[in-house]
Amino acid sequence: MEFDLPFIWAGIIAFAVLVYVILDGFDLGIGILFPFAHNKKDRDTMMNSVAPIWDGNETWLVLGGGGLFAVFPLAYAVVMSALYMPIILMLLALVFRGVAFEYRWRTERWKWVWDWAFFGGSTMAALCQGIALGALVQGIEITDRQYSGGWWDWLTPFTVLTGVAVVVGYALLGATWIVMKTDGAVHHRMRDLARPLAIVTLVFIAAVSVLTPFQDFVYFERWFAMPGVLWTLPIPVALLIAIFALFKGLAPGGHDVMAFLASLSLFMISFIGIGISFYPNIVPPTLTIWEAAAPDESLWFTLVGTVVLIPLILGYTAYAYYVFRGKLDPEAGYH
Repeated sequence: MEFDLPFIWAGIIAFAVLVYVILDGFDLGIGILFPFAHNKKDRDTMMNSVAPIWDGNETWLVLGGGGLFAVFPLAYAVVMSALYMPIILMLLALVFRGVAFEYRWRTERWKWVWDWAFFGGSTMAALCQGIALGALVQGIEITDRQYSGGWWDWLTPFTVLTGVAVVVGYALLGATWIVMKTDGAVHHRMRDLARPLAIVTLVFIAAVSVLTPFQDFVYFERWFAMPGVLWTLPIPVALLIAIFALFKGLAPGGHDVMAFLASLSLFMISFIGIGISFYPNIVPPTLTIWEAAAPDESLWFTLVGTVVLIPLILGYTAYAYYVFRGKLDPEAGYH
């Protein structure tokens, strides 16, 4: 029995990136929403809601980036060359945000500085992730297996659109997470914010969806020509179901958990749609997963460790969320 190792590894990396987006997305979203909290107590409650799990969420970013380096070295080299600036800014923002998370609990006099640092780091990280995604969607120029584009190719109106879309989408995730995890004033504040954020997020999803097929004719064929339309037709149907569930969950008397899961579903469905557009390329428009893959020996070696590692990560992640399930105790604090 033969295994298509590059295909298997592409699936593993896509899974790691998806889990990172849906887990760290609401985490970053809380930072993006920090200026909208009414007072210090509400900000403390928001931060405490992710205190037990925020750093574990970023494990998946390490797994996705490390996996890309190990098993698709050519893709890693091209992507890093093309997106060096947004990726470095994203990593610096994540570091700055992590420092702010720790330091704001250690001071009262300068807490406002770290509050703004937490907001700035979260927003910049989300913006850079969206810009990097947009740059991949619009395509990276490759000649002789090397990046041959310019230094600023990643910065276009389309990538700015996708960057802002991710910021707003993460804010929606953060708002629905707070709605699910809290009661009281902060709960009602975030519920009030979640509805307009949901509308704006859907506007951005529509705008990006309309513009994406025009970035490459292959995308257009994939979404609107037979037989590709048979694969893409379920995507808008699933999206409509998620939208219905989201607004039902956010309605007065709605189910808090439904609203959060529906907002996660928007990202999952959009991610699947991007995957359909990309396949079989790992770096559009020309570099396929088989062309970018390392030798089979390397793929087998890393796969053995990954098969052991991923269930362990999933296990401790699930356990952490299980232990800290339910509404947040307002008297609990991060120390």
